[in-house]
Amino acid sequence: MTKTTRKTTRSKAQTAKTTKAAKTEAKTETAAPVRQANIAETAMSTALASASAQVASATTNAALLARKNAAVPRGVASAAPVFAAHAENAELWDVEGNRYIDFAGGIAVLNTGHRHPGVIAAAKAQEDRYTHTSFQVVPYEPYVALAEKLNALAPGDFAKKSLLVTTGAEAVENAVKIARAHTGRPGVIAFSGGYHGRTLLTLGMTGKIAPYKKDVGPFPSDIFRAPFPDARNGVTVEDALKGLETLMLTDADPSRIAAMIIEPVLGEGGYVPVPAEMLQALRAICDKHGILLIADEIQAGFGRTGTWFAIEHSGVVPDLITVAKSMAGGYPVAGVIGRAEVMDAPIPGGLGGTYGGNPVACAAALAAIEAIEAEGLLARSTQLGETFRARFAEIGARTAPYRMWDIRGLGAMLAVEFVTDFDMATPDAAFTKSVIAHALKRGLILLSCGMHGNALRIMVPLTASDAIIEEGLAMFEAALADAIAAEHAIAAE
Repeated sequence: MTKTTRKTTRSKAQTAKTTKAAKTEAKTETAAPVRQANIAETAMSTALASASAQVASATTNAALLARKNAAVPRGVASAAPVFAAHAENAELWDVEGNRYIDFAGGIAVLNTGHRHPGVIAAAKAQEDRYTHTSFQVVPYEPYVALAEKLNALAPGDFAKKSLLVTTGAEAVENAVKIARAHTGRPGVIAFSGGYHGRTLLTLGMTGKIAPYKKDVGPFPSDIFRAPFPDARNGVTVEDALKGLETLMLTDADPSRIAAMIIEPVLGEGGYVPVPAEMLQALRAICDKHGILLIADEIQAGFGRTGTWFAIEHSGVVPDLITVAKSMAGGYPVAGVIGRAEVMDAPIPGGLGGTYGGNPVACAAALAAIEAIEAEGLLARSTQLGETFRARFAEIGARTAPYRMWDIRGLGAMLAVEFVTDFDMATPDAAFTKSVIAHALKRGLILLSCGMHGNALRIMVPLTASDAIIEEGLAMFEAALADAIAAEHAIAAE
């Protein structure tokens, strides 16, 4: 209540009855503590705002981490406790000016490196024209051009069409939707260890509980899981095919299965390539039962394995391919490429999304694909794979004998697995975490993968120079030695 209001109230109260005056005085008295409380709250808000402003102006990793923990759900985990300020090709600098070599590539998104000049130029040029119309409202040429390019790149001598969306999980969801529309069947067979996204449907197809599926079920029905062939763990191709046969006899009636989906190289599951004979057998089984074969190339595609798509190593042609990540050099776009008659199964309006195939991302994708072609990055991937295999073998023998159990992958999509010792081959996730932590201290960004979290995966930009690769490998060996020394120090306590 303002001073003017109080004076007016008191003036009127003088000519009113005594009881009315008393009530007015009571209202005036109760207003005082309310005003005091408001003043206190205002002071507190001002103090909090000032404190927030001070924190907001801080540019240390620790200050930003505190802000992140206060503002972002804990489920959105970050592998490195540092914050990016600038990046170029295979190098990154944090807000404190520390330099890092990036062997993680934004989780396989940066085959053409951070801020590839051609990609940035194409995106900026598109931004000067328009940034969004929604392809479902006013279509645009970059979407069509990218679809045409994807159709041309994908394996298979048949007519193809492509749908563009925004994320990998969205691409997988739409691939299943398209397969169901085409076949009129509900079922999907996925494989153990596979990763297909974080939406409920894609989680249902993902073969790992923690951290992805923990406490967030139930998941959609009509999803079945078959064994993944991994001879290192005692599952041969023959074993996996027998398991699939049993599944199709007991639970997954093939006449009700719309699609099988598989990563030609397991991503989060450990960078384990699917043997060619397994993929060839799946193609034959799908053909026999009228089932569509979906290749999830989201992590392996666009040159990571030395070919445009990892499934090309097997000679198998899938019906649908899901793509994302390195397609656009860091811009968010994903898609489904497939047989034209299959892709046309959903009715008009049955596919799409408000942001799907954003024009800026489409322009970036076309430039990234052009860079892969012009700079010979498919051959570069194969070369890098050979380099990493040889150097990992040397480093393991010299610095960590009997701990680097397996070096595997295709092209530059490689992983090295750590165990306690070769005799027991027990997965050593703790040691793997230690190597990653020590590597970060030395200026190298690494990520783990695998069902037990004991494998390091290599996703370095294919544009990285030989000098950067060697510097990063030297950092890796030093971090490996640091982790072993730390392990010995703990054992000696």
